[in-house]
Amino acid sequence: MKEQRAAGYLIAKIHQRSGRIFTKKLKSHNIHDINPAQGRILFALWQNDGLSIIELAKETGLSKSTLTSMLDRLEVLGHIKRVHSTEDRRKILVFITEKNKQLQSKYVQVSQEMTEIFYVNFTTEERDQFEKYLKKLLNNLVLQETQK
Repeated sequence: MKEQRAAGYLIAKIHQRSGRIFTKKLKSHNIHDINPAQGRILFALWQNDGLSIIELAKETGLSKSTLTSMLDRLEVLGHIKRVHSTEDRRKILVFITEKNKQLQSKYVQVSQEMTEIFYVNFTTEERDQFEKYLKKLLNNLVLQETQK
C-alpha cells in the first residue's frame, strides 16, 4: 500500500490555526473591522494602490465575485474607494483611503509578529529552504490550474 502524504491536510490545518491567531492579534492591536482575507486585499493595494479589479483578483487569487463582495464591505467600512478609470470608464480602479493608510503600520506589525511565530526554532537556512519548497508547491498548483 502506498504511503498517504499529509501536505494538503497540514496546509489546511496551518491555514486554520494561523487565521485564528492572526484575528486575535488584529483585535489586540484594535483592528476589529478587518479579517485576514480582507487584509490580503489591502496588502496588495498597499504595495500598488489603484489596481483594477481584474489585477486585484490576480494579485490576491480571489475570484472576481468573491472580491467584489469583499470590496463592498471594505468600501462601507471606509477602507477603500472605487473609481472609474479616466482612460476606460468600464475599468474600475481600487484605492485605499486615508483612514486605511493609518491602519497600515499596525497591520504590518501584526504580520511581522505572525512571521516571528511561524519561524520560531527555524534557522535562516531552514526558512529559506522552507519558502523555496512552498514556492515550488504553489507553482505546481498554478500549473495544474492553468491546464484545465
